Amino acid sequence: MDVKEINKYGQEIIDCLKLTTSPVAVKLIPKGGEIPEGINKVDEAMRHCQLVDRVRRSGEEFYTQVEDQMCKGGAGAMGLGEMPPKVASGEFYFKGLKQFSTQGAARRTLEMVSKLPPNSTEAIMYSPLEKTTFVPDVVLVICNPRQVMLLTQAMMYKTGGRIESSFAGKQSVCSDGVVRVYKEGKIGVTVGCSGSRTYTKISDEEMIMGIPIELLADVASGLKEICPK
Repeated sequence: MDVKEINKYGQEIIDCLKLTTSPVAVKLIPKGGEIPEGINKVDEAMRHCQLVDRVRRSGEEFYTQVEDQMCKGGAGAMGLGEMPPKVASGEFYFKGLKQFSTQGAARRTLEMVSKLPPNSTEAIMYSPLEKTTFVPDVVLVICNPRQVMLLTQAMMYKTGGRIESSFAGKQSVCSDGVVRVYKEGKIGVTVGCSGSRTYTKISDEEMIMGIPIELLADVASGLKEICPK
C-alpha cells in the first residue's frame, strides 16, 4: 500500500462518514530509526492526545520526540522513555486523581495497560490521513458512535466476525488507541480518558477507533459498500 492509496482511503472515509475532522495517521519510529526528511518537528510540547486532536483539526504534519510529549505516562506507554514510577505503581491515579478505592486497584489496572518497552521508540509522526506523506502504523478516527458503528460494519463486510475492545478509561488515546492496535494488529475502540477529555476538544459525544494500517484497505472498501446514500 503506497501513500497515494492511503490518501485516497483517508478522503473516502471522510466523505462517507461526513467527518468534520481528519483521521490521523500515526507512525512509531523504532529506536535508532531515521526521521524522514521534509517533516518538521512540532513547535511546542503537548500531550499525545492533544497532538492527535491538533492534527485532526489543523491538517498539520509533524514528528515528536520524548521532550515534546508533556504526558510522560502516554509517552512511556508508546516507548518514548520510561513510564513514570508513580503512574506505573498506580499511586498517581489513587492518591492524585482519586479514581480508585485502593492503590492496589489502580496498580492492577495500570499493569494491564498496553505498552511498548521503555526507550524503544525514537520518534512519533502525526499527519492527517488524506494528506500524509508517510505510511502510518495506526490510523486514529475520533468520531461519534454512529460513525464508529459504520466503521465497524465496514470492517465486518468482507469476512464477518466481531470487534473486541478492552479499555478502562485510562491512557485511552495513547495506549488503547495506538499501542494495543500496533501490537495486536486488530481494530480497537475506546472511550477516552480523563486526560484526553480535559486537555483536548474531544467532545462528550465522540469516541476513538484505532485501525492498524494492514486493515485500512478492508475498512475503506467495506465502507464504500455500506455507506449511507
